[in-house]
Amino acid sequence: MPFDALGPLFLFTLISAISPGGATTLATASGLQYGLVRSIPMIAGIAFGMASLAAGASAGLASLVLASPTLHLVLKVAGTGYLLWLALVIARSGRPKQRGDLARPISFFGGMGLLWLNPKGWAMTMGAAASFSALFTTPISLASWLSLAFGLSAIISLTLWCSTGMFLARLLKTDRQWKALNIFLGLLLAASIVPIWLI
Repeated sequence: MPFDALGPLFLFTLISAISPGGATTLATASGLQYGLVRSIPMIAGIAFGMASLAAGASAGLASLVLASPTLHLVLKVAGTGYLLWLALVIARSGRPKQRGDLARPISFFGGMGLLWLNPKGWAMTMGAAASFSALFTTPISLASWLSLAFGLSAIISLTLWCSTGMFLARLLKTDRQWKALNIFLGLLLAASIVPIWLI
């Protein structure tokens, strides 16, 4: 693979990872409630989920999933249910010190599950695998570079979004402001489900 192709590959994955969606909204909400350090397991889980999806797409697994209407529907329903539950939990949250359903940050496996249950993630990584496959001589090389690019891009993107949440937390002074922002983030996360059903 020519090394001058790495620039476009990493640019593509970074733009894909940084664009607003379920994972970025979740990272912002986690930064708002828990800060960056306590959100690291979730960020690592999402990044690992993205990297493993990219590797699976390179190996042809994504095309099998998307070609099976039953499996595709199961992923959509499970992913929708999980995201709606998270949206409700976020919308009902108050100030970070309050006890509630989201008493702990989302775990590594919760973050990974978010990606694995998202057909949009499958479609995005499969599209990337198809687009960049001509640049690589073997499927293993494609899987390695694509998973590395998506994993690093997810870490960069989610760290930025989580830091944005931390910045917003410093601006909020009243319970009403906290509640309004949490409701907004919950609605935004729920709205991120719409593209899942368009695939």
